[in-house]
Amino acid sequence: MTLLQEFGRFVEGCQSQSFSATTMHHARRALLDWHGALIAGSNTDAAERLIKAYVEELGIGKCSIAGTTQKTFSRAAAFINGTISHISEFDDIFRDGAYHPACPTISAAYALAESRDDSLEHLLAAIIVGYEVSTRISKVIQPSHYEFFHTTGTVGVFGAAAACSYLLGLNATQSCDAMSTAGTFASGLQQAFRSDSMTKPMHPGHAAEIGLNAALLAQAGMTGTPDLLEGDAGFGAALCKNPRWGELLNNLGESWNIEQITFKNHGCCGHNFPAIDAVAHLLNDHPISLENIAQVRVRGYKATSEVCKYVHPTTPFEAKFSLTYTVSARIVLGRVREKAFLADALASPEIYALEDKVVLSVDQECTDKFPVHRSAKVEIEMKDGSVYSHYQHTRHGDPDEPLTDQELLDKFIELTEPRIGLSSAHSLSSALLNTSPASISSLSQIWA
Repeated sequence: MTLLQEFGRFVEGCQSQSFSATTMHHARRALLDWHGALIAGSNTDAAERLIKAYVEELGIGKCSIAGTTQKTFSRAAAFINGTISHISEFDDIFRDGAYHPACPTISAAYALAESRDDSLEHLLAAIIVGYEVSTRISKVIQPSHYEFFHTTGTVGVFGAAAACSYLLGLNATQSCDAMSTAGTFASGLQQAFRSDSMTKPMHPGHAAEIGLNAALLAQAGMTGTPDLLEGDAGFGAALCKNPRWGELLNNLGESWNIEQITFKNHGCCGHNFPAIDAVAHLLNDHPISLENIAQVRVRGYKATSEVCKYVHPTTPFEAKFSLTYTVSARIVLGRVREKAFLADALASPEIYALEDKVVLSVDQECTDKFPVHRSAKVEIEMKDGSVYSHYQHTRHGDPDEPLTDQELLDKFIELTEPRIGLSSAHSLSSALLNTSPASISSLSQIWA
């Protein structure tokens, strides 16, 4: 059997099994975090422009869209919400695959579930399945895939297709067809986020739409290419070097990668996180005052220097991909959340001056550990010559140092309260974490 045929059997098999309370709780955490990122991006300029482009499709269908009270059909909702949920850079990460699974997988599954008036439990199970398939693919194609491609756009199509196949109750052959059809449309180039543009968040939006569409096509009888992953001219051959396909199916169904997800504690590119966390550690442990800092030296892995390269950013986008800015903002503001990317912060003379003291270099040890470990070595030298140093081996929020439920909830409330109000934010979080609403439609009524 081909790899996608094996995954097709897996998707079909999951339809007759139940998931543990622990695994389902991790799915609830993922769904809560996706809602936070979605609502955070809903009133941005990019979201408004996106919705404007789809104005002719609004009012047709049953699916909710963040940023408007109008409904649309499932494919459009998958694309729009998949895009909006990636705008704020607060969405989750599968560390080992350099991949954000929520935006493509949940956006597609949520749209389909809402169009069918499905249950929360069914959606949660679909999320688990979609995460499992796509995270496994993302892991075995790294690190070479990430040299040129945005994994969330490329691998995201498989997560969306698998989750939607599960929701539709497709059999093994149909599920394989859905994933293989989706895979041939995989796309997303890294150049899109090495410059200030609105393209990057559309990668997961496209992946969500493609995955949902492929599942619906498979249900209608459209066939795919079973050996799309490992074929001579397939996904692996085209998009990475030496994919480790032999590892792809190891222990499939025995453990669940949704339990190994990183939830962001900062509102910027995840490559900044180890340095930000290291600085936080030093600030907590030592008497460091802003006016007495002489230099901040950051040594990180290669991707940090390639992706987070902006210095003295002038836009929120550039700031989110700036190591010098985010580290300085953590020292000056105390947090790197939404306020760090508002106009007042971008114009802060204290942050601007401190940036000139931040020096970034590539550390071979950190580079060799990527992507399994996202690490940074930080030294803060004071004007009196004293030096405080910390080696941050992982990010706060990674599986080996996870955010607690309360930390995740605090982040969610901070992102959603300004947009939907505190009462609705609490109602939504309670429904997502603790209860079982009658349907996805009743859940959407809280925020849409």
